[in-house]
Amino acid sequence: MKNLLILLFLVTGLSAWSQVAINTDGSDPDNSAMLDVKSTGKGFLPPRMTTGQRNAIASPVEGLVIYNTDEKGLNIFNGTDWTPLMPIPVFECGYSITIYHSIAGGVAPVNKTVTYETVSDIPGEPGKCWITSNLGARRQATAVNDSTEASAGWYWQFNRKQGYKHDGSARTPNTTWITTIIENSEWIAANDPCFLELGTGWRLPTISEWDNVNAIGGWTNWNDSWNSGLKLHAAGFIYYSGGLLSSRGSSGNFWSISQWNSNNGWYIYIGGAGCGSGYGDRAAGFTIRCIRNL
Repeated sequence: MKNLLILLFLVTGLSAWSQVAINTDGSDPDNSAMLDVKSTGKGFLPPRMTTGQRNAIASPVEGLVIYNTDEKGLNIFNGTDWTPLMPIPVFECGYSITIYHSIAGGVAPVNKTVTYETVSDIPGEPGKCWITSNLGARRQATAVNDSTEASAGWYWQFNRKQGYKHDGSARTPNTTWITTIIENSEWIAANDPCFLELGTGWRLPTISEWDNVNAIGGWTNWNDSWNSGLKLHAAGFIYYSGGLLSSRGSSGNFWSISQWNSNNGWYIYIGGAGCGSGYGDRAAGFTIRCIRNL
């Protein structure tokens, strides 16, 4: 690159502080550009690298751009994190949204691209938009008793942003499980995985919103919640005392944003014998559905 610039300066007679134009028509660079590349037959090729290679760049400067061969798109360093460089579409409920989940944010347990379907007009909360699969799930469940990791998605402890993947035998990340959480707090926005992973407007449901869809939807057992637009299924949970997976395929527990007391948070549960709200230990790992106002 140094030799190329020296050659450009020798050929064009430019000083080291001049603007540079790379073209075949001999035109001057635009006044607003330090480097002006003109072509009607070729493109600009940025450095191409994997996510791992990108993350190995030492002290990236804010504004640095690369092409990520894993994500199949441009990434830019914003001074804190690497983010996809793409336009943000106007959201409309009923259409799918595709999210690249990255472990760099301290929320997703693994790097993963997921497409979520969305739905509105749910009885009890018709003015809200919901995702129809659990946060982190590769797909919508195939049955109410679907016991696969692909449909279960990830699990969270109350008011904690770190999610956990469980394949049935191993938990990721396999850090020491927090067995006791005592704090007088609702689930705050700074820790809300829905907001952090899906973007502005998305959040966990309140327990009132869960109670409304349960009551107005007439849910008496898991068949009712499964046959609703939300397609809730039995994704199980991670037990609070040991971090082990339990009840996948036989029941489901979904956190709300609401606390019951300093030891417990409100959630909604589904099972063959019934559906309803309850409060559970903050240290338990439950699944999450995300919601936003229309």
